[in-house]
Amino acid sequence: MNHKERRLSRGLVQVYTGDGKGKTSAAVGLALRAAGAGLKVGLFQFFKKPVSGELTVLKKIKNIHIYNLAPMHPAFQYFSADDLKRYKENFQRLWETRVLNIIKKNRYDVIILDEILIAVRDTFLSEEKILRLIETKSRTSELVLTGRYVTDRIIDKADIITEMKKIKHPFPAIKARKGIEY
Repeated sequence: MNHKERRLSRGLVQVYTGDGKGKTSAAVGLALRAAGAGLKVGLFQFFKKPVSGELTVLKKIKNIHIYNLAPMHPAFQYFSADDLKRYKENFQRLWETRVLNIIKKNRYDVIILDEILIAVRDTFLSEEKILRLIETKSRTSELVLTGRYVTDRIIDKADIITEMKKIKHPFPAIKARKGIEY
């Protein structure tokens, strides 16, 4: 079956949020399921180094395209006000000139914006820009937003919201482990 026959009849907006583990893992699981069904997936990761174990496997799947953008979240306490302002301006330019163009050009069935809610929380990207993407995305594209701190207006526009809640976590006694946390 070719790609056009596999298009979704209706794409929804999903949000994976909360202070618990598993937001990116849930999005990656969805990417695998979609790719296995012949759908074309665009996975955009923000504020993450491109070293996590899932990327090694996902890069081998032809209908999953991975974009690692702004791989470091700035440590605010070490940034001057001018440096932080410049970083935010660069992030917004990246959004407008790269992310939106890639999405438009590739016509993905599933678009995953991993940690984009952190970009909204920390004012790298306005909530309005996410709401505009929700409004203008293709009717047949599934849009997945991940990260802590989802806004009320994004909640109102989303179709599915899953909250990962931390009940217990050994950090900082046990640091992130390769193959488990990344």
